[in-house]
Amino acid sequence: MSAHGDVDLGHTLAGWTGTALATLGCAAAGAALCLGSAWAGALGAALLAAAALTTWLLHLAGWGKPSGPRPAAQWDWRVRDTAARAGHPDCLGCRMAGRRARALVVTPPAAGRAPVRA
Repeated sequence: MSAHGDVDLGHTLAGWTGTALATLGCAAAGAALCLGSAWAGALGAALLAAAALTTWLLHLAGWGKPSGPRPAAQWDWRVRDTAARAGHPDCLGCRMAGRRARALVVTPPAAGRAPVRA
């Protein structure tokens, strides 16, 4: 058992990569403020934009995680999300990419017929 108990903390390749790039971007922006350097400030802003874009693209490629808890077998950060191609329910990043997870709609069967999936 980990120090945080038996929970899914959401560690993913997309999350770690985005966090590393955002940390570098904040460090560059902070150094730019201390040095009064415009080019270092632009570098910091570019790294922050790259962090957001990289995290989003990795999420869409299946290296992120959907909202909510995952099964215990998928808690390791090296596990790829196979359902990402169809989109995650209630995920802003998936909606921005045009992916909409469709809920399974089952209509009640008519007399003597099997249920129909829409």
